[in-house]
Amino acid sequence: MKITLNKMILASTLAAAMAVGLAHAAEAPRVGVRGAITAMDGDAMHVKVNSGEDVVVHLTPATQVRAVTLTKIDQIKPGSYIGSAAMPNADGTLTALEVHVFPPAMAGTGEGHRAFDLKEGSSMTNGTVGDLVVSKGRTLTVRYKGGEQKIVVPDDVPIVNLEPGDRTLLKPGVKVVLFASQGAGGKVTAQAISAGKDGVTPPM
Repeated sequence: MKITLNKMILASTLAAAMAVGLAHAAEAPRVGVRGAITAMDGDAMHVKVNSGEDVVVHLTPATQVRAVTLTKIDQIKPGSYIGSAAMPNADGTLTALEVHVFPPAMAGTGEGHRAFDLKEGSSMTNGTVGDLVVSKGRTLTVRYKGGEQKIVVPDDVPIVNLEPGDRTLLKPGVKVVLFASQGAGGKVTAQAISAGKDGVTPPM
């Protein structure tokens, strides 16, 4: 089924935000799919997306899979490489909607600060943690080439790790967030998938 792009179009940064496969298919529109797997049929993954539509997502040998697991803010250290979708505050800081921690091997992935589609007006910041002040409002200073952002992390905001994974994670009922390209005929091909492990819902 062809995805309704005005509901699900994803900024080109989603792959970086999810840290799973950053191939840039400039010739095809990028779409973001967030939902739950309903069935796997070979290389076709059926997903009930959060907006209620049923979408068939095609996998290729190049499709990368990452596991999403829960973690805590005290596991984030100065020097950790993270991403955070966030909303702007009047004082120039950001309030996190979620925080995801990249494995060390993926440091530098999607570095920068840009608009994002998790919520209207949201941004995505990927960078290296400089200051980490847990005792004073759980504030992270995230640095990237050309700038930095101060991100306040509320107590109820989900914090997750992104870990190496494989297709054994892709089962009915598993919640996924994925970065894909959509061909002229409407075929959706996943370049990157973040799959919740042990019942986790990827918050990105």
